[in-house]
Amino acid sequence: MSKIAKKPVILKEGVNVVLEGRKAKVSGPKGELSFVIPAGIKIAVADGQIVVSQEKKNDRETNALFGLTRSILNNLVKGVTDGFEEKLELSGVGYRAQAAGDTLTMSLGFSHPVVVKVEQGITFAVNENIITISGIDKALVGNTAAKVRAIRPPEPYKGKGIKYVGERIRRKVGKAAKAVGGTVK
Repeated sequence: MSKIAKKPVILKEGVNVVLEGRKAKVSGPKGELSFVIPAGIKIAVADGQIVVSQEKKNDRETNALFGLTRSILNNLVKGVTDGFEEKLELSGVGYRAQAAGDTLTMSLGFSHPVVVKVEQGITFAVNENIITISGIDKALVGNTAAKVRAIRPPEPYKGKGIKYVGERIRRKVGKAAKAVGGTVK
């Protein structure tokens, strides 16, 4: 039995949850999100909180979905109240980014600028080689950040590329440094 799933999800001020069959719609100040509840899982909304439970106790299939469902519902509530954001850092000579409207244009050392179209519900902001990706859907924000990072992932020799803010890049020693530090026979 999941310890996470036993905790109720606390609904903040201004958040409404509507159950329509197996679908839960969460609306708040920043927008509206929905989630389809898996079979075998029940949710109840009462007293300003969401309680997740299993229809059959100790069922192998619903045990795997029990904590997941509670975490997703918690992320929906947090998304419509506070929102989510990921920050990416450009490191490299001449690497630049510009956010204009619904596109992100980046110069990453290729022969052409790279243009990324924004998806529905995502916003880009650029401030001194820091790209901030924000939105209300946690999965969509994380996937968009991963797609942008995959355009030019950081390389291990000089550390150039796009990385998450705070990400530590494992550096490798180059060929010239290995030759100098080699053993003599």
